[in-house]
Amino acid sequence: MIGQVIVFIFGSVIGSFLNVCIHRMPESESVVWPRSHCPKCKKRIPGYDNIPFISFILLKGRCRFCKERISLRYPLVELISGLLFLAFFLRYGLSYNFFFYFVLAAALIIATFVDIQHRIIPDEISIGGLIVGFILSSIRGVNLNPLAFSFRPMLSSLFGIIIGGGVIYLTGWLFDLVYFKILKNHPINGETESMGGGDVKLLAMIGAFLGAPRALLTFFIAPFFGALLGIIILITKKDHTIPYGPFLSLAALISIFWSDKILHLIIP
Repeated sequence: MIGQVIVFIFGSVIGSFLNVCIHRMPESESVVWPRSHCPKCKKRIPGYDNIPFISFILLKGRCRFCKERISLRYPLVELISGLLFLAFFLRYGLSYNFFFYFVLAAALIIATFVDIQHRIIPDEISIGGLIVGFILSSIRGVNLNPLAFSFRPMLSSLFGIIIGGGVIYLTGWLFDLVYFKILKNHPINGETESMGGGDVKLLAMIGAFLGAPRALLTFFIAPFFGALLGIIILITKKDHTIPYGPFLSLAALISIFWSDKILHLIIP
């Protein structure tokens, strides 16, 4: 039990760094320098005010210096990060899979919250994550005997990149062709693409980690979550655009934990 608490705390500390990435990446700022500071008054945040959850509670959700409200996103990201860190630990223990999947989860957390706020997915996450995913997947083929290197994990990652990015790009292209060209519908709010390039690169990154079958599963699961929110937004705000990255991220996490059961139901 104590070990699990330590794992959760360590995951929430990583979540604190992910918050820095979420705030700074859209502004093209360094995520390592300068040190953490209030986005409002720019005062440097002391270490004792940067403790996950505890500092937020003690400060009553406000900056110590300028008294501006601290976004609830900060403790939320720390909570999600801590819970996922613990979930992977309970599932895989201190193994390569534990490290491998949490790297993906960290990238998905950043992509999700940046997409929600800015409607973009930073290339540092999608393309950078794609490269990291391919490298980490290829390492799986390493054996103590250099002559026994397995190319299967590397090829699985490569096909995941191609299939993951390709299927979502092709789907968006076909929809735009039918909706705008054939049916002659007019763009809403100037939007002429139903699927953004960031979503294509994000699913390609997911494929680099999970391989083609689970990338496809992610592709098919995501619309079930996106459709519900899309309908609500369309009714309440008359807006047809939604950030799709969060649904791809959620679907990818579902694929990590339950892909075997889901695929078994589909293909007995």
